[in-house]
Amino acid sequence: MEMDGLLTYGVFFLTQAGIYAVLALGLNVQYGLTGQINIGIAGFFAVGAYTSAIVTTHPSTAHLGGFNLPFPVGVVAAMATSALVAAAIGRITMRLRSDYLAIATIGIAEIIRLALKNEDWLTNGVRGIPGIPRPFSETLGANPLISLGVVLGFVAFAFWMVERARSAPWGRVLRAIRENEDGVSAAGKDVAHFRLQAFVFGASLMGMAGALYAHFIGFISPEAFLPLYGTFLVWVMLIAGGAGNNWGALVGALAIWVLWSATQFMTDALGAEYATQAGALRVLLIGVLLQVILIARPQGLLPERGARKH
Repeated sequence: MEMDGLLTYGVFFLTQAGIYAVLALGLNVQYGLTGQINIGIAGFFAVGAYTSAIVTTHPSTAHLGGFNLPFPVGVVAAMATSALVAAAIGRITMRLRSDYLAIATIGIAEIIRLALKNEDWLTNGVRGIPGIPRPFSETLGANPLISLGVVLGFVAFAFWMVERARSAPWGRVLRAIRENEDGVSAAGKDVAHFRLQAFVFGASLMGMAGALYAHFIGFISPEAFLPLYGTFLVWVMLIAGGAGNNWGALVGALAIWVLWSATQFMTDALGAEYATQAGALRVLLIGVLLQVILIARPQGLLPERGARKH
């Protein structure tokens, strides 16, 4: 019985780590390769989750849709919707400095979360959307191991796409923009266009992660997409692993998720009467860890290959 519990927790742990790995890869396209500061990751994560949930659940009067379409259609729809939202934001902000983009993405993410919370006709509001099917449950059953395999398959697919993009001429232009935007512009490249492409590509991966999360958990509500879980942790993962290095994004996602899970065991030992303080303590511990990483190893666990040392 105890071994079954450990196996169940291990599957849950690895699946969650895989979902965060996809988020970290998406952020790596935006920040690691292009230098864009996106503080609204949770917004794209939520858009992807709700889009796939609406597309794949059974018909319902509680929320929009319930189109009962297959899981792959839900993932594609999630990526496309997140990309469209990113394109709309990027059209306005790509010609501005990165700090303006950070401000815009914070605001957009909060607008998205509040819309999901208050528009009952669209998302069932705070009651959320239940009954989201497991991947391929119609043919393979609702086995968590199948969900883990699906998530790991999408991690490999996302990694392959981002790594191909990084090594292609397109990726070299992005890195050049990150290092010397004025020089790239003087060479005749449309900097805003390339930045928009990178922003949309990264957001589509965040939408993919949202779809995977929705189908793994089976239920989503606005509370699942608070900035702490959907933005802060992802930034810590990428910085800890090594921005600009796709392997670093994967290693950082796994390492920080291990630490985040360990802090839960530590804070649970404090007892229910200290539940509020325990939650704040978890954030404090991760924040202290981030400061240690930035001071001791600012390039991350796996630095970008060929990156300049500062």
